[in-house]
Amino acid sequence: MGTYAFTAVGTNTELIGLPFDAPLADWPDELIVHVPRGISRHLVRFVDVGGEVFAVKEGTDRYVLREHTLLRALAERSVPVVEAYGTVVDRTDDDGEELGGLLITRHLQFSQPYRSLFSGRSLPSLRNRLLDALVGLFVWLHLAGFYWGDCSLSNTLFRRDAGALAAYLVDAETGEMHPRLTDGQRGYDIQIATENIAGEIYDLQAAGLLDEDFDVLEAAEALQLRYDQLWDEVTRDVIVPRAENYRINEKLRRLNDLGFDVSELTIKTEPEGLRLHVDTQVVEPGHHQRRLFELTGLRVQENQARTLLGDLARFKAKWEDGTGIAVPDDAAARRWLDEKFYGTLALVPPELRVKLPDAELFHEISEHRWLQSEAQGHDVGRAAAVDSYVASVLAELPDTRVDLSSGPPTEEFEPIFD
Repeated sequence: MGTYAFTAVGTNTELIGLPFDAPLADWPDELIVHVPRGISRHLVRFVDVGGEVFAVKEGTDRYVLREHTLLRALAERSVPVVEAYGTVVDRTDDDGEELGGLLITRHLQFSQPYRSLFSGRSLPSLRNRLLDALVGLFVWLHLAGFYWGDCSLSNTLFRRDAGALAAYLVDAETGEMHPRLTDGQRGYDIQIATENIAGEIYDLQAAGLLDEDFDVLEAAEALQLRYDQLWDEVTRDVIVPRAENYRINEKLRRLNDLGFDVSELTIKTEPEGLRLHVDTQVVEPGHHQRRLFELTGLRVQENQARTLLGDLARFKAKWEDGTGIAVPDDAAARRWLDEKFYGTLALVPPELRVKLPDAELFHEISEHRWLQSEAQGHDVGRAAAVDSYVASVLAELPDTRVDLSSGPPTEEFEPIFD
């Protein structure tokens, strides 16, 4: 009988039934589910336990415990990372032979590795959106004092976020947490990322997913410029003329729009005016997410929250214009949620609705309606827009949910080419 020490932060006791006293490579096929994934230096398996999907990665006890601690620390700072769920260490098999430790993380629903984004139906300007998502993740990590050390597209998962992409850190084993990063540490982190990403883009090109004349180095090196611009916007001091105090709120709103929050604000008087210094940290989700949740109870990503709040604002304004009476925000939100949001989603066939999160599906239908109306010169209406979107887009969209069917495990992601 093998031995092990299992520690979990959740209450899913069904995990205890997994064969922790056996090498991960020998786990039976019926436990394994298929999830598109990037190449990893360690063995990784995905398992379905009680209707939840978990990733199980095998490594030394030291690295398993260290990575679990780093992932938890980043999550506490609200940095987008996979959820560290538990560890299994001090493992031995039936013969008393030592086994590697296991890191258990919760699978990020509706996420995709970078290669799958380039197969099937892709987003417009996908390469730019991919870099923008990575840059945003880097700034969040560096503000939290985290030095990644081995950033690559393979160590990142992406979610569609109202037409954009949201990036999540998956692999933190090479990372280091510091009270604050130096400029040298930040610069070296971006340099390593640029080299790794260039290699991965070359792989995409070799696989026929990018044009042969695409300038790989130029695209990879753009990461540094985009990062510098965002870092400067988020961290630089601003001089505000004394008669223009409104610019302070403009700066704060601009940071909120970028998805960052201000934990401390310092204002010093100078001959030129007021020097505004903001201590920008990743202290909690963005204000659009918070505001939407307060009004509707919906938990979505930041870009999705921004677009949904915009739709809600238009709904409220139209209601007020029709009645001539001011409508409270909470009343407008309740009616919008019932009539507009869920009313639209209810028109989508149930077997297709599950392909995308509700917020992303609503956003795509709204965009499709606008494009169709522009093309035809009049509002095509909600029902027609939904029918057109379902037939021309959603029906062809790959299902990003996890395949819970059993079968042989996959060592690395195998892209599907049309």
